[in-house]
Formats: sequence, C-alpha cells, structure tokens
Amino acid sequence: MARRTGFGVKPKQSLGQNFLVDENITKNIIRDLHLRHDDVVIEIGPGRGALTNHLVKHVKQLTIVEIDGRVIDHLRQRFTSSNITILHQDFLETDLSMLKSSVKAKLRVVGNIPYHLTSPILFKIFENAACVYDLTVMVQREVARRIVAESGSKEYGILSVFSRFYGVPTILFNVSPNCFYPKPKVTSSVVHLQLHQSYPHVVDLKMFHLVVRTAFGKRRKTLRNSLRYLPYEENTLERIINSAPTLMEQRPEQLTVEQFIDLSTHIEAIIR
Repeated sequence: MARRTGFGVKPKQSLGQNFLVDENITKNIIRDLHLRHDDVVIEIGPGRGALTNHLVKHVKQLTIVEIDGRVIDHLRQRFTSSNITILHQDFLETDLSMLKSSVKAKLRVVGNIPYHLTSPILFKIFENAACVYDLTVMVQREVARRIVAESGSKEYGILSVFSRFYGVPTILFNVSPNCFYPKPKVTSSVVHLQLHQSYPHVVDLKMFHLVVRTAFGKRRKTLRNSLRYLPYEENTLERIINSAPTLMEQRPEQLTVEQFIDLSTHIEAIIR
C-alpha cells in the first residue's frame, strides 16, 4: 500500500512534491530565518504544513501559496489564525507587487519548492526584486552550487550572475534525501538570497539580461562568437566586438558580475 502524508494525500510526482518529514530540518530552517514579529512572509508550496506550523507563530502576516487543490481544505482547517492567508494558486502567477502593497512591507519568501521549478521561481524573484526582502528555499544541491558559484568555476552561469547581481547568495546547510517523503534521488540544500535593499548597480536591466543570457547561450564559445547572437545588425555587432578585443577573447564564465555590468553599459552606448 502506498504511504500517504498523514492527511490522506499522496505526494504527486507531476507537481514535484517531496514533503519534508524531518522536524529537525524544519527547526533549522526557522532558526536560520531569524524571524521578527513584524515580518511578512510568503511560503511557497506548504504541502502538509510542516514549515507553516512554525512560521505562523512567529510573524505578523503569513501568506501561503499552494497549487495542489487536494491539500487546500486541510490547510484551511488546520490554520485558522487571523495572521494567515491561504491562496490556492500557482506561485508563478502570484502578484508579489500587489501583496507588497497590501501589507506595506517587503516580503520574505520561503519554501520547499519543486526542483523542476527552481529557475522559474528564482527569475520571478529577480523580476520582483523591489518587492522582496530575502528568499530562503530548498533546492537540489547541484543547483545550489550554481546559485552561489563565483566566476571562473564550472558551475558559474546565468543563475550565478543574476543571484549575485540582485543579492548575496549563501548555502545554509545540506539536507539528506531521508528527510523527505518520498525520498528524492538527490541531496538538497537550503539556500538564502539576501536581496539588495538599495540598488547598487547602474545599468539598463533589459540590456544586462540580454547580454548575460546571450553570452551563456553559447557558453563554450568566446564572447567574440557568442555575442554575435545579439539581435542587432551585422555592422553593429562588428562595432561591439571590435570595441573590446581583449575582453572578447574570454568565455562568459570568466567574467565577474561587474564585468557583465560594464559590458552591458558599453553595448548600450554603442547601439544608441
């Protein structure tokens, strides 16, 4: 007989559900969140409510966002305090700007998220950086290494650059597969991203995103070759490439975030 979660719901593989069942890990997450009474927290995918049970006791306002309709009734029956809001929807479609406006505070985002949605969730946070104070999520260990990777390492890529552009990423601790039901086939890590509260970079965001994505889209090529995929006419591309010949001989993983910022600003000046 298939094991269930304790309230009659079997984890759904299509939703990437691996419910956290180790109370010690839950307590460690709460410990490292350093919660304050006036915090406003958004929890992604509460599942059976293991983390929710602790969060609701410590914060001013908690909003939990759950896509699985099978657990919504259970969550609404279990959590009835006035400081909790339960949304039955996809976090990727949640309006963080509206939530921030309604509570008049930046949001702290927390969650044991589906591993296949790690990148979309992170990019949603980046796009809504002005609304978010920090992010603490459970991800696959290999992805965690990519998030915190520094230039020059093999893990360094788009996630690394954007994470360091928008904030300060840290791996808090690793989590064994034995702490979940069902057990994932990989080790997990809890990652914290402290977002910059005052914008430290002066750069056109659209250009920065375009340059980083284009460069890493052909990561085995030097910038001289990868940047030829930028959406500009041939003569403009030649001007870009010939304007910084030394830099163009490097591969994207060799560039720091600051160098990507400078390169983006440089290209923006050329195409004006």
